Amino acid sequence: MRLRLLAAVQALLADPSIAGLKDAPKLAAVVLFAKSRAPKGEKNDNQTSIWELGRWMGVTESTVHHKVLPVLRGTDALHTQVVTDAKGHPTRLDCLVMPLWNARKGGGAGHPLALDKAELATLLRLLEALFGHGWTPEGKEPTPPGLLAGRTGKGAATDRLGLLLMVLNTPASGWLQLCGGSVKKKEGRGAATLARLLGCSPSGARKVLARLTEAGVVARQHRETSTRMRGRARVMLLPVARAYGRRLAPVEAVSGPGPVFSARPDGACGDHAPAGTAGALGTTGICGAEGPGDAEDRERPDGAALHADHASGVTPVVPLQLSCGFSGEGRGAEGRRPERACAGEDQAADGETGVAGLGSPVAEGGPLRGEQPKESPVDELVEQRAAGAVAGGRPKAVGGGKAQQRRVGLPADLRLRVALGPVAWLWERLSGWQQDQVEAAAKAELAQLAGLGVAPEGAPRLLADRLTDRLAETGGEALVDKPYGWLIRRGLPQRQACSHRKCDDGVRLDTGGDCENCGNVIHLRRARRARIGADIDRELPGLSDGERRRALEERLREQAALEAEDLAWRREQAREQQSRRDAARAAAARQAEADRAAAAAADAVRQALPCEDCGQQQAAGLCERCDHRRQTETLIGEACLLAAAWSADLTDPGNVAAVAAGARTAIGDSIAAAWQEFLQITDIAALEANPEAAQEAYAFAALQTAQQAVQEHQDTALAMLGRTKEAEAEARRAYKTEQGRHWFQHNPNGADAVAAATRAADTARERAADYLLAARLEQLRELAPRTAGAVIA
Repeated sequence: MRLRLLAAVQALLADPSIAGLKDAPKLAAVVLFAKSRAPKGEKNDNQTSIWELGRWMGVTESTVHHKVLPVLRGTDALHTQVVTDAKGHPTRLDCLVMPLWNARKGGGAGHPLALDKAELATLLRLLEALFGHGWTPEGKEPTPPGLLAGRTGKGAATDRLGLLLMVLNTPASGWLQLCGGSVKKKEGRGAATLARLLGCSPSGARKVLARLTEAGVVARQHRETSTRMRGRARVMLLPVARAYGRRLAPVEAVSGPGPVFSARPDGACGDHAPAGTAGALGTTGICGAEGPGDAEDRERPDGAALHADHASGVTPVVPLQLSCGFSGEGRGAEGRRPERACAGEDQAADGETGVAGLGSPVAEGGPLRGEQPKESPVDELVEQRAAGAVAGGRPKAVGGGKAQQRRVGLPADLRLRVALGPVAWLWERLSGWQQDQVEAAAKAELAQLAGLGVAPEGAPRLLADRLTDRLAETGGEALVDKPYGWLIRRGLPQRQACSHRKCDDGVRLDTGGDCENCGNVIHLRRARRARIGADIDRELPGLSDGERRRALEERLREQAALEAEDLAWRREQAREQQSRRDAARAAAARQAEADRAAAAAADAVRQALPCEDCGQQQAAGLCERCDHRRQTETLIGEACLLAAAWSADLTDPGNVAAVAAGARTAIGDSIAAAWQEFLQITDIAALEANPEAAQEAYAFAALQTAQQAVQEHQDTALAMLGRTKEAEAEARRAYKTEQGRHWFQHNPNGADAVAAATRAADTARERAADYLLAARLEQLRELAPRTAGAVIA
């Protein structure tokens, strides 16, 4: 039954009229499909209401009315009919699910959507258990609310649809069948599976899975391997598991292919203790008790192979939150170097100088390499933290001030770790707020580098090189007394040596080579210095080297002052021009706003005008019905001109009027026939009850008929004028001209030459027919007023 319902729901969601819609219309289609009746003759509908459908989906009635039903009707996935009572009030909504209707009409009983009465009832009962809103019918047992009945608002339809698809894809074991292949580590295999079921992104599916987990209908865990490492992720559907008597084990252990480790003895202690007994660490829930579940869901059998026995007593170790970059930190020490490889290895763990003790190695038996024995500040910090934890039950801030969330190590982002690697020691000296500011500044610099054309993968390395160069200029990290100010104002910012936006200390950020613009600036400065020196030699010959140098420097300073003044003037001009442009833009915006307001006022006045023909109020000068009539009259006159252009003698006004009258009569007969056809397919009583609607329908039918008549008369006129002597002569000339092209001169009667000449002749004939029609229409319009009036009227 599960596979049958899964195939039906997948076929429904894969229907072209439903596939590609949002989750709310999809869920509505599934609910209406489940509530559809089994086939009895020609009945295949569902009776519901918008309010009830909204409760099924967890959305409001307005959402169903505006965002669900119109979408399904627009794709022809649903046909609806409102049923009213004797007073005209709507009582229910009859819905016809078109994919189900088409399946039963064309696919037969073998179609996945052709479910019988029992299967539809089972699907509806499943929906009630998952997210039904619950109700209490009179004289019957109440139906309790479903698991997600309280989940309403944004994303409720997505959560309901995701839970339904996961339940249908879950066997009796309760574990969801996860997809294969490679998936992103951040989302996980469970989110990737749900993304394929819902047709959304893995990140969106991860959010849905998190909401379902929070709602208590989904549980996620990883298999534990024999090496106590996290194994494959698994997702359990708790409703399915409870329905089959399954339960979620605290930890799943995966045994190897054979007994590798020694078996656990019955009297094992510590983490080998039997179920129900506490271990040495007091963690009875690590392994958990094995319940009477199925063999395929149990964590491990009674005789599972485990590692060898060991002593239950374990000395508690408090790891120090340090990251100084020394190798001693990985050994649980405070950054010191080990004395010898075998130092202290033969001592007892509970001795005074044991390696597992909490004391600092600096304050142990003797000083290391001649240092004086003294109390380590790290030991003091650890003792204070331990004392605070014992006193209050949780760690407290040390130092008496406000606690700061200070990170000792670099940020977790790999790009930032690479970029800030050269200043790791400065990073450790920052406070929590300063670290946040430096991290934000580093992200901004990486984004700026990406905007300057630097490859995203090379930007962190480029920023690290910049910090390395700036540290070399300073003299090393030891000479930086204010790390935050140095990083924000000197280390991270780009320094442009010239006006080029990609220049940083004379180096191009995008290429890594020397900045060509800086080379040009240096060349110009050297040329200016040489020119000024030549001027001094010419004007003041005989100067000594010192006097010449002083004169040269003086003139260079004067030139630099003039350039600075010119630059200030040009910047001031640029600011004035920008202010003028801003003022002009603001004036244009104000004028546009005033024009829009005036247009809106004029439109409001125009909308209030009555109709010029029938006097209808609020018709903007001409109502729709009268507008259709005017357009119809104009089109009929155009059709009469087109008919007279090819079939009448333009020199005989009487003949022209007779042809026009015949065309007008024919169009009138066509309008009458079209109106009779419309009356046959509509409700005449409704039209008689609303005469204005009937007149509007007649005017619209007449307009459509006149438009078709104009097109038909134009096509006929072009076809007939294309057979005239003038058109045939143009076609023959074009045929001969194309046949005589120089590329056809060796074989003018070949297939290619004849085909090209035929196309040229057809084009010339059509062009001649267009010209003749335009000329004759112009001639008809230039006839005497009485003749033109007879033609048009």
